[in-house]
Amino acid sequence: MEIRCTLPQDFWELLHCLKMRSKYAILLVFIIGLVIIEKENNFISRVSDKLKQSPQALVEANGTEISPAPAENGSLASLQELDAAFSQLRSRLHNVTLQLVGNGDHGPRRHVLLMATTRTGSSFVGEFFNQQGNIFYLFEPLWHIERTVTFEPGGANAVGSALVYRDVLKQLLLCDLYILESFILPAPEGHLTPFMFRRGSSRSLCEEPVCTPSSKKVFEKYHCKNRRCGPLNITLAAEACRRKQHVALKTVRIRQLEFLQPLVEDPRLDVRIIQLVRDPRAVLASRIVAFSGKYETWKKWASEGEAPLHEEEVQRLRGNCESIRLSAELGLRRPPWLRGRYMLVRYEDVARAPLQKAEEMYRFAGLPLTPQVEEWIGKNTQAPQDGNGVYSTRKNSSEQFEKWRFSIPFKLAQVVQDACAPAMRLFGYKLADSPTTLANRSFSLLEEAQPSWVT
Repeated sequence: MEIRCTLPQDFWELLHCLKMRSKYAILLVFIIGLVIIEKENNFISRVSDKLKQSPQALVEANGTEISPAPAENGSLASLQELDAAFSQLRSRLHNVTLQLVGNGDHGPRRHVLLMATTRTGSSFVGEFFNQQGNIFYLFEPLWHIERTVTFEPGGANAVGSALVYRDVLKQLLLCDLYILESFILPAPEGHLTPFMFRRGSSRSLCEEPVCTPSSKKVFEKYHCKNRRCGPLNITLAAEACRRKQHVALKTVRIRQLEFLQPLVEDPRLDVRIIQLVRDPRAVLASRIVAFSGKYETWKKWASEGEAPLHEEEVQRLRGNCESIRLSAELGLRRPPWLRGRYMLVRYEDVARAPLQKAEEMYRFAGLPLTPQVEEWIGKNTQAPQDGNGVYSTRKNSSEQFEKWRFSIPFKLAQVVQDACAPAMRLFGYKLADSPTTLANRSFSLLEEAQPSWVT
């Protein structure tokens, strides 16, 4: 009490103010400490055990033979290993801190997952996030897993593939891009690969410092569009991912929403899931053009009626529609783990009002829409003619989205309607009862979008 009386009264008022202001900061630091201690305790323990081992013990553990070395060299190697361990610890601490306290003035770090199926306009919608300068965007990285891991459709194998996709997806959202090295073929050498699928569709992989000087001796299979870059350096890409304020990823290879619950509940992630759907009749019409070889039976049956339409193909179509419907119904039920983290979007609504839907998606993700995105949307949705090729993202979107109605035979539309009726009703797609109705522009096949689709 005597000491307190000797201090200025202003000092104690200042101290009290600081205590009040810092109570949340103290709590935050305590949470960070708990997370780091829990995640890194085993890691540091393993390093400590190695430091205690004799050189001979290390040889036996590694199963290799090495020539005897002075004790000083063994100590130096151990110290280097320990230094590397603590470097990783500092990096992980930084990442966890970003998740908990945000990125400066830009708010918390977000992880956006665009979940779709092929030919639903996901490449076009993905560009909404690819054009944002502070977002690290990846285009279909799970393609590599599909190419190297074989799963038979249905049953336990379908569950197995979903689990593999999910676990890889988690690491990618955490900027652990090294996970892809186990699936890229040919395997990367020294963390370098010229075979990253559709690298040019990710601006983050084609800008400095990830874009390194090109090499005449190296053929980049999926090269950058606007500049020449050397083989992708996965280490530089991972560092660029960590420097960006947010992460976004587009995939058509995972459809079971329930398998994503561990991602949503992971304290290191702040996931927002956008499920993109499209009229299944339009999807089939687009796939027949884009994947002509796979849909040869459909084309012959529709045009000639000679080749029978196999029941397993119809069942596959029905199964695809059902998996999409079940995921959407789960999201729209608003389970506690998914509440506020799921949004259902129809491609047709995006095509009719791209800027408006982009604003809605950004608002849902908790991100600001920048002039970069607005400018890209203006340039790429009012093209005077269709973009080049079926994979183009530059189209007159307000006219393009219903073009399928005048190219698909009515008998094909009927097959889709029979197989996918429950999903079509859920998403607000009207059935056509005749060829005239299907081709009638004045008859809308689209009901109004529901506000409840944003949860």
